[in-house]
Amino acid sequence: MKNWIKSGEPWIWTTAGAVALSLVMVYAVVWLTAAQGLTHFWPKPVVETVFKGNDGKELRLIGEVPDKEEVSLLRLREAGYKIDSRDKFTYRYLFKMGNRDITGADFKWFPAPMLEAFTYPQDVLAIERREWGNFYGHLKEVKEDGKVVAQGEQAWPELLKRLERSNAIFKQILHLEKVEIGKLNYALEKLRLQERKLELQKQLTDDARAEILKQREPLETSFAALQEKIEKLRHDIGRDSLSAEIMDGRVVDVSLAKVADAIMPNDMGVWQKIGHYARKFREFTTDDPREANTEGGIFPAIFGTVMMVLLMSAMVTPLGIMAAIYMREYAKPGPMIRIIRISVNNLAGVPSIVYGVFGLGFFVYFLGGNIDHLFFPEALPAPTFGSPGILWASLTLALLTLPVVIVSTEEGLSRVPRTIREGSLALGATKAETLWRTVLPIASPAMMTGLILAVARAAGEVAPLMLVGVVKLAPSLPLDGNFPFLHLERKFMHLGFHIYDVGFQSPNVEAARPLVYATALLLVIIIVVLNLFAIRLRNRMREKLRGLEGV
Repeated sequence: MKNWIKSGEPWIWTTAGAVALSLVMVYAVVWLTAAQGLTHFWPKPVVETVFKGNDGKELRLIGEVPDKEEVSLLRLREAGYKIDSRDKFTYRYLFKMGNRDITGADFKWFPAPMLEAFTYPQDVLAIERREWGNFYGHLKEVKEDGKVVAQGEQAWPELLKRLERSNAIFKQILHLEKVEIGKLNYALEKLRLQERKLELQKQLTDDARAEILKQREPLETSFAALQEKIEKLRHDIGRDSLSAEIMDGRVVDVSLAKVADAIMPNDMGVWQKIGHYARKFREFTTDDPREANTEGGIFPAIFGTVMMVLLMSAMVTPLGIMAAIYMREYAKPGPMIRIIRISVNNLAGVPSIVYGVFGLGFFVYFLGGNIDHLFFPEALPAPTFGSPGILWASLTLALLTLPVVIVSTEEGLSRVPRTIREGSLALGATKAETLWRTVLPIASPAMMTGLILAVARAAGEVAPLMLVGVVKLAPSLPLDGNFPFLHLERKFMHLGFHIYDVGFQSPNVEAARPLVYATALLLVIIIVVLNLFAIRLRNRMREKLRGLEGV
């Protein structure tokens, strides 16, 4: 036994067990996130049953059953339910009844002993609305301007046809509001700032004012024409409606202008469900959010996350590499360099929120405020760069990840053999040429390793971003078709903050929970894709340098 312990095999098995346990934990987290997130888009069956209250009255229930849990009968009796049973435990079901604008709450728990058998009517309708959440009921009629155009078996095909038309009009309205009117507003704002700048410079003559007015008139005319067109489209989209019987027996009218999608999930085949799943997943990754971020897509958050990581990488990579080159290749060893290295290592352990406070105070208030006074006085008191934005968020995260890049680059430079440097110098190359043509190519895989670690950390950070640029809902993307195209002063959405907002700030937690898992899974996928791209680039560098010593 002693010889076995002295041989070191127990430590090998312990290390292997720790690695295996770590992998199991990582895969378990990914599996849980994927299982909860990917099932969010699959059409759920709609249940119909009857709840028998304590007073003997019956309430018909229509909705989805997203959860079921075991509960003690004593707890149910304490809650006021009269249940006659000798069992100690039973089940209760969470019903997603929808129709929040009518019932007041679309989620409610019901004990199993007080429910009749579940049925799954094929004609039950599940509607995804643009506001007020889901709607469940039995389709009765389809109307146009209040007049019935289809009912009975003809109502469903007519509804699908008119819903396709209303969704096309809705997308047209959205395009006009976000793109066309957005361009006009941007141009009008530029003219206003130009006029204000001339006024501050005391150069606003009558001719200059007339020229600005001449440029503004066609923009205002186009703006009025677009507004008129949008009003006409809104009238067209609001003409169609449907009538459905809800669970309390009432027949309710729903305007198709508020309907995003409608399905009969209990009547769908496997291929129809797969098609619906693919369509919903595509909408999730390409559409804008709605209903306080609890519904719709997350494209602005995806775009903001990727763009911020790219900007951060472009900032931190040259800074970290240059700092490492100076400390390793040019600076003389001594107390000062040791202090700098200790400081860099300590900076890697500073909490991220501290970087956020620093970024808010230095980048936003100091740098941004001075930039506004020097270059954008016409926009004051409204800040341009003196408010949180994607530029300051990227700089803050670049500062946060700078120690990682410096340490990795220094390690790569230290592994380059002295003989390679001396051989280059012996052939007549200068120190700068040796560094640029020989040392840096060999150390480039280590530099890429530092970038990979920086990307992995920065993409998941949330705390500092809450102070320096991220918002719940950004009206415009940082990149658009308006000159100068890349607007670094704009606020942006981020997947990490989106998860926090939906999971902890949502007014409807039960409805938002599946979306939290789906967003978390997408964030993990994006981080993995960014890392795989960097790893592939690093491996290609290693292949080119395989024959060199020290790689």
